[in-house]
Amino acid sequence: MDRLETLALSVLLCFVAALQLSVAASGVLLALTLLCWVALIGLRHERIEVPTFFWPLAVYAVVTLLSTTASVNPAVSLVDSKQLVLFLIVPLVYRLARGQRAHTFASVIITVGAASALVGLFQYGFLHFDNLGRRPQGALTHYMTYSGALMIVACVGAARLLFGNRDRIWPMLVLPAVLLALGLTFTRSAWVGVCLGMAVLLALRDRRLVAAVPIALAVAVVLAPPSITDRVYSIFDLQDPTNRDRLAMLKSGAAMVEDHPLTGVGPDQVKTVYAKYRVPESVQPLNVHLHNVPMQIAAERGLPALLVWIWFVIAVARDLYRRLGSRSAATRSLAAGALAALAAMLGAGLFEYNFGDSEFLMLLLVVLTLPFAAERSESVLPRHP
Repeated sequence: MDRLETLALSVLLCFVAALQLSVAASGVLLALTLLCWVALIGLRHERIEVPTFFWPLAVYAVVTLLSTTASVNPAVSLVDSKQLVLFLIVPLVYRLARGQRAHTFASVIITVGAASALVGLFQYGFLHFDNLGRRPQGALTHYMTYSGALMIVACVGAARLLFGNRDRIWPMLVLPAVLLALGLTFTRSAWVGVCLGMAVLLALRDRRLVAAVPIALAVAVVLAPPSITDRVYSIFDLQDPTNRDRLAMLKSGAAMVEDHPLTGVGPDQVKTVYAKYRVPESVQPLNVHLHNVPMQIAAERGLPALLVWIWFVIAVARDLYRRLGSRSAATRSLAAGALAALAAMLGAGLFEYNFGDSEFLMLLLVVLTLPFAAERSESVLPRHP
């Protein structure tokens, strides 16, 4: 391995570690990794290769850019579309995290997740981050991002525990802390997501194990402090203000789609037009997004963008499921974890626009790509003729 390859791999590892620690650091490290990747391609005359699920993302990027042209504020929408650059994480990881390196990247995610969980537990237990007004957020800037990251870490760790054939002790020790920290964030969408992710893993392992999910939930509710228990019960309370507001947002979003079915109102423009589409039963006077991934995509980017996003979800789920039959236990474990993370994203995404959270999206894209990178040789790379 030459120096440039070593540098690129090291910077990418640091980037993946920083995703759960620092938004600013992860952004800088991603930029440096992109520079190393471009240098490798240029100096070695390599042909860029991507997993097949990258193409729906590429089409989604094109459709998004088209939606900016019809936006109610094209300049702002174009600036917001810079998030599309994050899709380059897929070819980066696919190129650099090949073979056994993918297992190392997953270990980094689990290990940093353990440290992040401990920070959250400390915040809850000693710094009074123990209420809806002040929730554990780890080293990140928002509890929603923090809970989303813990949700993904839980899926990756549980997958290694259930499907791996080595390095299983560490996730077994880490998983309780991660799940406890996630529970103490008061984030209901992440609770739904992690339950769905765990159910997928257990079903893939043995369908009979799915029965353990409601049992574990019942035990957790019984043992949880009253503030957490009340939060759990609020999920089913249609009179809860946040629940009522989410239902109202769906109506507002549907009206936006009806008026702008092809291109939406434009990226980052839901907040601009929300007052116009706000329904009488809404609780908040303004919402910056619609707290639902499919509705948000349709409202701000149009129905074609939603169809492409659904294509992406189906494509990656199909390809990951096929890799569960791999001869490599590491690949099976990574594929199962990625499937669970995808399911968790979809479950939580019914109540939160997590696909639009850059920090969450970066970690998700890394996890989704690792199983495909694990199948690649660490030494043989395609080159231009």
